[in-house]
Amino acid sequence: MSVSLPPAFATPRVFAPVVTPFTAELGIDAPRFVAFCRWLVGQGAGLALFGTNSEANSLSLSERHALLDEVIEAGIDPARMLPGTGACALPDAIALTRHACEAGCAGALMLPPFFYQGVSDEGLFAYYADVIEAVGSDQFRVLLYHIPQFTGVPITHTLIERLIAAYPRTVVGIKDSSGDWANTSAMLEKFPGFAVFPASEALLGKALPLGAAGCISATANIQPHAIASLLNAATPDERAVWEGKVATVRLAVQAQPMIPALKHIVAHFANDAAWARVRPPLTAMDSGQAGALLRQLEALDFSMPSLATVAAVAV
Repeated sequence: MSVSLPPAFATPRVFAPVVTPFTAELGIDAPRFVAFCRWLVGQGAGLALFGTNSEANSLSLSERHALLDEVIEAGIDPARMLPGTGACALPDAIALTRHACEAGCAGALMLPPFFYQGVSDEGLFAYYADVIEAVGSDQFRVLLYHIPQFTGVPITHTLIERLIAAYPRTVVGIKDSSGDWANTSAMLEKFPGFAVFPASEALLGKALPLGAAGCISATANIQPHAIASLLNAATPDERAVWEGKVATVRLAVQAQPMIPALKHIVAHFANDAAWARVRPPLTAMDSGQAGALLRQLEALDFSMPSLATVAAVAV
């Protein structure tokens, strides 16, 4: 299979599911969000806005629309953006995907509808097909989002094959967040030319030689440059050095509740406590957890260069 990928997918890349800052009243803090997006882009990352670690499913439809517009109006290139547009309700998924398309985004990352369990591949095909047909663009690209441990709705290889056959210019890749290496490696083997993005940088050492397109990772929020450097390593020795660096940070962070941990790390390195806020039902890290995590990162000589300077503009 051969697909025509937009520039954002033409070479291995890292995308961050950008964490979302909130005000004291738990509204979206757009200035902080835009400043952080600028920092991520400056560190070599693309922006997977409204991903799992963005607390996307705690954001309303209108909030996602408005925030995407704010980021683009701030001058950040939408061609670097891969917003999440999957939703339980088909009309919401259509509205979000159409908006991303009209805004000029590189594509959309689409969860399956995730409330009903045990749905058939036929039903899932109809969901994706209805969105694609409603948007009606030959230029827009869709990446599927496989995270069955959260959704309860797996994206099977049979479904992938059918979607590629029906929409070869549109359905061009997948984010595999299953954590199942056997599934990731099987997709890389079965669908050559399909942009497979593992969700953990810890898998890149095995995935890149098999043709992985890059990485869409929670911890790309805090180590985008290191992951980009791994993806762009010129030699096996250079790749091995970066593999070790990114894997140790990943292990430290994923041992904690991921979203509160990411936001506390950003708060610390931005010197901005407001970043630690999460929307219910999530809760912020307690001081004991947070202190232990920061000490562990300090022992790894971890840093987020220039973040405090960039973030200060938004405060």
